Amino acid sequence: MSSGTTTRAAVAVEDRMFAALAVLRVVVLAYTVAINAYRNNFEHPALAWTCVGVMVLATPAAIVAYAAPERRGPALLVADLALAVALLLATPIAKGEWFNATIPGYWIVGALLAWAVRYGWRGGTAAAVLLGAVDLLSRAEIAQKDWGNVFLILLGGSMVGFLCESLKEMSAARDVAQREAAASAERARLARVVHDGVLQVLALVQRRGGELGGDAAELGRLAGEQEKALRTLIRSQDSVSSTVGRAARTADLASVLNALGSRPATEVALPAGAVVLSSGAVEELVAVVRACLDNVDRHVGEAAPAWVLLEDLGDHVEVSVRDEGPGIDPDRLAEAERDGRLGVAESIRGRIRDLGGTATLDTGSYGTEWTFVLPREPQERS
Repeated sequence: MSSGTTTRAAVAVEDRMFAALAVLRVVVLAYTVAINAYRNNFEHPALAWTCVGVMVLATPAAIVAYAAPERRGPALLVADLALAVALLLATPIAKGEWFNATIPGYWIVGALLAWAVRYGWRGGTAAAVLLGAVDLLSRAEIAQKDWGNVFLILLGGSMVGFLCESLKEMSAARDVAQREAAASAERARLARVVHDGVLQVLALVQRRGGELGGDAAELGRLAGEQEKALRTLIRSQDSVSSTVGRAARTADLASVLNALGSRPATEVALPAGAVVLSSGAVEELVAVVRACLDNVDRHVGEAAPAWVLLEDLGDHVEVSVRDEGPGIDPDRLAEAERDGRLGVAESIRGRIRDLGGTATLDTGSYGTEWTFVLPREPQERS
């Protein structure tokens, strides 16, 4: 995970860290004001106390600004760091060339740690290098303690940044584990519901249809096929250990979609090369396309022509399924969803939504076309 990640887990970690940093800013401000008042060794007191006043005003302003995640952008962080640098540069003017301690003193750690929290160890190290270099270069004579202070700044910026970055990664992993545990529990619950209700009814229809014969026998045969398909689905869901594990494996979407051409009157157009996605994404996309083709069989006819087109557009993959049927009445889709018939809402749109993609329906008297756009993960583009 990059240090600039904007996932919910990262924002939650940043919220806690910036809340702690707000308290630290107040503490170091109080110390800075007190130590400057105690020393009071200024050649230009007006400029020195102006610098102190700027810190007094900037501290609550920074606390309020960093409290909102949407404001934690480069502009705020650069302004925060630039103010710390400016106060360091003002020190030799206000105190004289042979000053011993800078006017802002420990106050600069507010900007330093803000960079570390937001941008990880890279940001913390970069801010520490800049602040340390300005501190040393502004001095006429560098003492051993000055090198020690710069070393502590570098160590603090890099280590706090590393810890914040690690916390973001662990929080993201925790969220994935919690979602997977919830999904596993839901799968188990649905499996029990299906087993206790749907599978038993399908088994009864299969048995009674065979006994009655005629058209009922055909219904029984179809019920048996659906029972077998549901049992296979439940077993396959139980075998899935984790979403992360599925995403780690890859598959060629083109080769899997090509097999759908076995349906009569279905034409499948594919790119010349392989289209590699995570195996979980391939499974879901193929299930979506199958659901579309099943709708063609059911509402247009088993012999009705259908077209499946796959395009690899680099940062995303696009799949379209088209037929020349009578189209779908939008009111019928809304009514079906209200009545709990969620074939389109969940089997098609729900699957694409869970993959982070979009599903667009274009329908009318000319036919129906579904267009599915799925963004690719960075590792899938390489």
